[in-house]
Amino acid sequence: MSDPSDTTHPTEEAPRVPVKIEEFCAALAMALICCITFANVLVRYFTDVSFAFTEEFSIFLMVVLTLFGAAAAFARDTHIRMTFITERLPRKLARVLEYLVLALSALMFAIMAWYGTFLFWDDWQYGTTSPGIGIPQWIYTLWLPLLSVVIFLRIIGRMIRFSRQSSRQSIDRSAA
Repeated sequence: MSDPSDTTHPTEEAPRVPVKIEEFCAALAMALICCITFANVLVRYFTDVSFAFTEEFSIFLMVVLTLFGAAAAFARDTHIRMTFITERLPRKLARVLEYLVLALSALMFAIMAWYGTFLFWDDWQYGTTSPGIGIPQWIYTLWLPLLSVVIFLRIIGRMIRFSRQSSRQSIDRSAA
């Protein structure tokens, strides 16, 4: 049984860019969500009035939190996937399937970055404002393409480490 606190495979090298960056940003987003929500609860309790911006900011911060979490999960190889079948496949087939999953994930986040850029540009160009408090919408939509690129790069890094791991294992087998 493997240790659940161990987030990388024993023979796999750690990511060059520390995952602590994404963890810090995700924790900061979570702390902001908690502070905003707590302040809103207090204000509502004592004044029967609500801060107008809290729901809009909380939703934005939850999206940012999710994207930073996804980047960290891909970097540590702890992203959500179905392993019931792949754990029962022959090793070579399971490795091919892992490459396919990583490649399709990278493609999906590349597409999200591409179309997210158009969304950001439209909000910037047309001066779209947020529905709740009327601030420029591009402040929110800018983060989708940026964080999609971060996730894409984390997936590519994972693919590189995964391929090095397989080449290192084949060298170890031939030496034995």
